[in-house]
Amino acid sequence: MRLSRALLLVCALLTLVLLVCARRGADAAQRYLRVRPSPSEHLPVPDLKEDPDPEYDPREQDLSERALRKKLGSGFDGDFMSVSAPAQLLVMNTTTASPGSSAYAHAPSGAMPAEIRRLDLTQTPYGLRVKMGKKARRKFLQWLWTHTHCPVVHVWKDLGVRFWPRYIKEGHCFSERSCSLPEGMFCKPAKSVTKTFLRWYCQGFMPQKYCTWIPVHYPIISECKCSC
Repeated sequence: MRLSRALLLVCALLTLVLLVCARRGADAAQRYLRVRPSPSEHLPVPDLKEDPDPEYDPREQDLSERALRKKLGSGFDGDFMSVSAPAQLLVMNTTTASPGSSAYAHAPSGAMPAEIRRLDLTQTPYGLRVKMGKKARRKFLQWLWTHTHCPVVHVWKDLGVRFWPRYIKEGHCFSERSCSLPEGMFCKPAKSVTKTFLRWYCQGFMPQKYCTWIPVHYPIISECKCSC
């Protein structure tokens, strides 16, 4: 009888230990998931919810540019990332401009899309013939292209000290107005590219916590299209 009670006590203790370990493991997993942007169809990536405790920030000796460049290697892309604050970011912080404002409106560039260039403007859908000179046709097609095109607007963003490089040039879809005729459709993300950054990641509990830089993938909008 005493042996049976002892076995039951041991089993209960083992169960308690396993539950505690599982709980800590789940907490660690949740903490790990918060260190990087979660996969999402919503771009640009929303801001991460950071632990405000400065104990989880990298120290000055952890921010050696030479060492971090070596660690990131070929992932460093100077067109989309910057170690120091870009001039555009400093200007934006002193104005009310935003990626959707008219200050960021872009004129179409490159070749006119084939679906616009090939439009037949000499006949209506109901068979009515319309006379239009070459000059007038060219101006109308240019206006139509300007009204319906969806540029990618690039804006620098500060990711904070726990990312390296700290600054990223994100893509945004111009959304101040409708891009369709009649109105109702808007520019939305169609394609994205992925850039690799370093993320300062800490695990464990103070003062025994361990922190290091880990590579993370950060999606950036590369193409926008007029869509419902």
